[in-house]
Amino acid sequence: MLIESARRKGIPLKLYDAEHNYFKLTDTDEDYEQTILQRCMSYFRALHLTAFLEGRGVRVVNSFQAAVICGNKALTSIALAKAGIPIPKTMLAFTEEAALGALDELGYPAILKPVIGSWGRLIAPLKDPDSARAFIENREYMFPIYQVYYLQEMIEKPDRDIRCFVIGDRAVAAIYRYPAPGDWKTNVARGGRAEPCTVTGELEELSVKAAETVGGGVFGIDLLESERGLLVHEVNYTTEFKSTVNATGVDIPGLIIDYALNLAKR
Repeated sequence: MLIESARRKGIPLKLYDAEHNYFKLTDTDEDYEQTILQRCMSYFRALHLTAFLEGRGVRVVNSFQAAVICGNKALTSIALAKAGIPIPKTMLAFTEEAALGALDELGYPAILKPVIGSWGRLIAPLKDPDSARAFIENREYMFPIYQVYYLQEMIEKPDRDIRCFVIGDRAVAAIYRYPAPGDWKTNVARGGRAEPCTVTGELEELSVKAAETVGGGVFGIDLLESERGLLVHEVNYTTEFKSTVNATGVDIPGLIIDYALNLAKR
């Protein structure tokens, strides 16, 4: 969609494929474009490629700082909380004993999430201490990153969440995301559905502030409707947008291309 949008606008693109290109870390004379739009869906590929490109003086959308923070839920929560942005109550622990103690204070039901991951993978609802112990014991046999226990309160909310797209200093579109039948996760990539959501002043202000907190650029801000008002629970930095375009009719790829082009002209 981004490529087609650029062609319609008459903007030439040079495409790099992370799967087939290699990058010479010691060849500092190799030139790259002044501005590169990073759309690599793999967190670790995007992180390393963005660091390499910024080391060559390239402006990357989004930045290495944004990739580091947004690719890790714990780092995102730390940044948002420091900026005074409302988020769900969240705990961080590194052992089974500490995680269970955190849950005693947090209360049940709660949610266990991997600090790194997408599409709702390995997110588990914890209904009581027995289910919590079972899930946490299972994590003890997994890769060490899954032994960083990121625990959140279960928010009482409508059967949906909100994704708001921020480009620069504007919230350009938003959708409600509903889970697929029989599921509780709202990821559209997992079969959920999208409906248009009006971008209110509150939604825009909170979403733009969240984007600015992690460095600014192009983001999908995920929010929950709660008794305490809107809560930000995730900031996505290589956000998928097909379902939002279909639901809202907003030309998000065109707006992203325009944003990147304006940066390149500066």
